[in-house]
Amino acid sequence: MGGNHTQIKFILLGITDRPSAQAPLFVFFLLIYVVTLLGNIGIITLVRVSPSLHTPMYFFLTHLAFIDICYSTVISPRMLADLLSEDKIISFSECVMQFLMFVFFAVTECHLLAMMAYDRHVAICQPLLYVTIISSHVCWQLVASSYLFAFPIAIVCTWCTFGGSFCGSNHIDHFFCDYVPVLKLVCSDTHSSEMVIFAFVTINVVGASVIILLSYISILRNVLRMCSTQSRARVFHTCASHLMAVSLFFGTAFFMYLQPPSSHRSLDKVASIIYTVVTPMLNLFIYSLRNKEVKWALQKCRRRKHPSPLFISHFCH
Repeated sequence: MGGNHTQIKFILLGITDRPSAQAPLFVFFLLIYVVTLLGNIGIITLVRVSPSLHTPMYFFLTHLAFIDICYSTVISPRMLADLLSEDKIISFSECVMQFLMFVFFAVTECHLLAMMAYDRHVAICQPLLYVTIISSHVCWQLVASSYLFAFPIAIVCTWCTFGGSFCGSNHIDHFFCDYVPVLKLVCSDTHSSEMVIFAFVTINVVGASVIILLSYISILRNVLRMCSTQSRARVFHTCASHLMAVSLFFGTAFFMYLQPPSSHRSLDKVASIIYTVVTPMLNLFIYSLRNKEVKWALQKCRRRKHPSPLFISHFCH
C-alpha cells in the first residue's frame, strides 16, 4: 500500500455522539450479538446431530450460520466496546483487517444465498435429478468456491480503499471501517478506486441477484403448473424463508453500495446496522422458527433421554 501507513490511527465516530443513548444501545446490541452467537451455534449443532437434517439445504444453512457468526463478530465486539469507551481509536492495521474480513464474509454470504436459491430451484423443478445434481461432492465444491472467490475480491477492495495517501482528518464517520467513510479521508484521487470497488460490488451483488431471480422465476413457472393448491402452498412456504433473507441482505447492499459515494447520507448507518448486526440474527429466526423440519428436530432434541451439551439443551428449550 502506498506511503507509510504504520503510524496512522483513525477515530471511529460510532453510531451516536449522544452519551445518554450509548448505554441503552450497548445493551440492545449486546443482546442481539449474544442471540446471534448462541442461535447460530445451536443451528449448526442441531443440523449435525439430527440425521433428518442431513440434506444439501441444511448443509448450506450451516455454512450460512457460520458466516453470520463470523460476519457479526467482525463488527459487533468493536462497536460494543466503542459504545462504552471514550477512546475510539483504531490503528491502521486493525482498520484494514476489519474491512478485509468484512468484505470476505459479505461476499461469501452473497454467493451462499445464490447457491441456496439454485438448490431450491433444482429441488422443485427437477426433483427426480436432485440427488444427482446436488450431490455431496457438488455441495462441497459450491461452498468452497464461495470462500475461494471471496478472498481475491476482499484483497482488491481493501487495496483500493486503503492504498491511497491519508493526510487530512482521521475521523471515520461510521461505527466500522467501511470503504465510503474511509475513502473520504484519502487526499489523493479516489475515482479509480471507487470505480473498481463499484464494479466488483456490481458483479457480485447483481450477479448473485440474477441467479436468484432466474431460479425463482423458474420455480414460479413450475408452481403455476401445479394442480394442487396444497402443493403450491408447500412450495411457497419452503421458499419464503430464503426470499426473506435475500430481500433483507440484498436490499440493504443495493442501498449502500450501488450508489455514488457523494449520494451517501445519514441513513447509511441505519442500513449498515441492518446488514452487519441485525441480519445475522434475523437469518436465524427466518430459517428456524418458520421451518417445520427444524421445529421437529428441536422437539426430538427435547425428548432425548441423553441430553446434548449444555448450549444445545438451552437452545432446545
